[in-house]
Amino acid sequence: MTGALWAAASGIGFGLFQSLNRRATGDIGNAYVSTFLQLLVAVVVLVIASAATADVGLLGDASAWSLTAFALAGIIHFLLGWTFLNLSQERIGAARTSPLLTMTPIFGLAVAAVTLGELPRLATLGGIAVAVLGAYLLTNGDAELTLRPRDTVFGLATALMWAVSPVLTVKGLDGLSSPLLGVTIGMVAAAAAYGVALAASGTPVRVGEIAPDALAIKLAAGVLVALSTWGRWLALDFAAVAVVLGLNLLSVPVVLLVAPLVSGRHVERVTVRIWVGSLLVALGSLFLILES
Repeated sequence: MTGALWAAASGIGFGLFQSLNRRATGDIGNAYVSTFLQLLVAVVVLVIASAATADVGLLGDASAWSLTAFALAGIIHFLLGWTFLNLSQERIGAARTSPLLTMTPIFGLAVAAVTLGELPRLATLGGIAVAVLGAYLLTNGDAELTLRPRDTVFGLATALMWAVSPVLTVKGLDGLSSPLLGVTIGMVAAAAAYGVALAASGTPVRVGEIAPDALAIKLAAGVLVALSTWGRWLALDFAAVAVVLGLNLLSVPVVLLVAPLVSGRHVERVTVRIWVGSLLVALGSLFLILES
């Protein structure tokens, strides 16, 4: 399978994950427990994938800093990012959250400006303006749903976390040249930290009390997001970064089409305004990806 096909499969898989995850998180009723279960399933999938396809012996030669960098990247991307994702889906639904996630490249420019002193060019500002206009349409509500600006905070926070984590991932790859092992380390670190945080806060994780349907959907969502994450790393080995990031935007139309079918149109209201706003955000982000 070519890099482009892996990237497309990853984008579609992530869209399906978001659609299923919206239903599961709503049924479970606790975004934090939902995220922890999601992490546990993804850990199992990635550990199996690493054992089956990666050179595990590379871990013995990895520097302590590279292992730490991967662990920190995982905590930022998965522990924080996935928590914000679940909270956003719980508050405004998957159809409005998914397009906001494509703001990641724009936050990436801000991160690059702060960490590397790289300021965006004039043409880049045009792409940012288009994406921001799309985000405004998404977050300004419509006749069917009234939103306040603060309702979008968790979705935008997810995009920010996903813009910060690659900085640490790149540092980790300097001492451990296996993206799959790196993302597995990050996932394990995130799951372990989440377990400690839940225990410290006294939040119970009573799997037996979760409805079987909700648990089955959560299991499927966890497998999908783990495989999609793995597919994205595989795609980066065979295709240009711009191609991979561009095809990952396929997740947006998948969510807009599938989420209402999974959760019900009374829960996921996809209007013309959402389609237009999603298109503008995706086009602005795609321009930034290709322009860079």
